Amino acid sequence: MAEIKERLATVDPVWARIKREGAEAVASEPLLGGLIHSSLLHHPTMERALAYRMSLKLASGEMSEQILREIGDEAYADDPDLGAAARADLVATVDRDPACHRFVQPILFFKGYQAIQAYRIGNWLWRNGRQDMAYFVQMRVSEVFGVDIHPAAKIGRGVMIDHAHSIVIGETAVVGNNVSMLHSVTLGGTGKEDGDRHPKVGNCVLIGAGAKILGNITIGECSRVAAGSVVLEPVPPHVTVAGVPARIVGEAGCSQPGVSMDQVIKDGAAG
Repeated sequence: MAEIKERLATVDPVWARIKREGAEAVASEPLLGGLIHSSLLHHPTMERALAYRMSLKLASGEMSEQILREIGDEAYADDPDLGAAARADLVATVDRDPACHRFVQPILFFKGYQAIQAYRIGNWLWRNGRQDMAYFVQMRVSEVFGVDIHPAAKIGRGVMIDHAHSIVIGETAVVGNNVSMLHSVTLGGTGKEDGDRHPKVGNCVLIGAGAKILGNITIGECSRVAAGSVVLEPVPPHVTVAGVPARIVGEAGCSQPGVSMDQVIKDGAAG
């Protein structure tokens, strides 16, 4: 199986582009050669590179890099969806973030992308009955990246978290495919209630900076949550909500807000 995966890597366009860009980066900035070789160029597959990168970022005096790397390698080998999701997240970041110009940037430098991939390993641990190790990964992701995602949360593919400072996603939250959110977003509960208590975010939703979505409510697909909003009620599909508490102020403005990243509320949209 390992040999098959390594052969497939030769026809993996995402990984091929990463390695090409990595070699170009070394040529233009030789002082980064050690970092780029060890993190990218040394590895036969994207999965192996991600396992190494995550282990390097999350290691501490409490847990060695070697142990975390073995966990990452095991996770990627066991669940091919982790690698597929990592590629979708990477393409989403390059496509949606105007500050991202190359595929190597998120893997090497963007804590939003790195935090999501580390969460995915923690979620794999959770799903395989290794809750305590999953909690350790959650703790280290929070400490290192400032992103606190419960390992039981369910997050789809093609997710982009821009800047990724002070993100909180609760235990029973669900985030669909092709969702984008900015810094300081909370998908939280409303108190001490137990059970299913966190938001369910549909596909292609855009969540603006500082938005708080609280409780077991649904955010309909292809909707927009304006920056700074506090959402306490369900949001229908294809609309924009804004305010404290949030209210519908118009249509979504485009077919896939989470992909287009258009946050501007046009004049006359309220009503």
